[in-house]
Amino acid sequence: MSSNALVVRVPGSSANLGPGFDGVGMAVSLFADVGIVSGALPERAQPADRHHPADIAFRRLGGSGDIWVRSEIPMGRGLGFSGAVRVGGALLGAMLGGKSGDIVEEALRDEVFRVTAELEGHGDNVAASLYGGVVGTNGHRAARVSVNIPLDVVVWIPTYTTSTSESRNKLATMVPLADAVFNISHTALLLAALNAGDVRALGEATADHLHQSQRLAAVPASREALESGVDAGAICGWLSGSGPTVAFFAHKGEGEALARKLPASGTAKVLSIDEVGARRVV
Repeated sequence: MSSNALVVRVPGSSANLGPGFDGVGMAVSLFADVGIVSGALPERAQPADRHHPADIAFRRLGGSGDIWVRSEIPMGRGLGFSGAVRVGGALLGAMLGGKSGDIVEEALRDEVFRVTAELEGHGDNVAASLYGGVVGTNGHRAARVSVNIPLDVVVWIPTYTTSTSESRNKLATMVPLADAVFNISHTALLLAALNAGDVRALGEATADHLHQSQRLAAVPASREALESGVDAGAICGWLSGSGPTVAFFAHKGEGEALARKLPASGTAKVLSIDEVGARRVV
């Protein structure tokens, strides 16, 4: 295999989907490409230095040499940039390390998941980016959830950023039993509603008692956008990851109309659930 022919494409992600804190993620149709440096860089690509999350993951799985990253996933916005580029770097490293020439191979993906979940600190983003679709994970193993509702994914992306680590530090380390039960039951409802195609249940399933209120208190414009989207007819909405992006499910074909009703202070995009996950493109 020629190393200069290695490029992988990895989708971004929206994590938590409300109640599934650190345990549920969804791949979305925003992508990062990660490739081996060989001659001139592709247009809009940037070299990854040794501190870049993609390069760190690359070397953890046997990679050597230099890599580049090209991404349409915004950084610091809650759409899984670091998880996606870690997955891309780890896949390249594993392939260069002779573990496999086929990134679809299940054993290879599982090894990449183990390493990238450790580097990321939680498994929801990397699992979604790696396996595609909607995933549930305990951080050590991940499983796909069948989605049996035709959906648009609408995201509202503000100009400001949030720090995941700072956002997590603001969360309570102990929670009331009632709040824990609320989130467990709503996560179960969320996954069951997606699998069963139950739109009415899905409309209730993204409620959360563990993290969204605390995080949204720091970003009132995001709270306003979330409320606006739900009022405008979204099936449901949630804070994407640690934010500040908010995301919604809309019926297939209704995403554009919903996007036009979101606050003009951010950028609204209509996306889809990426069902493929990480793949080799060259």
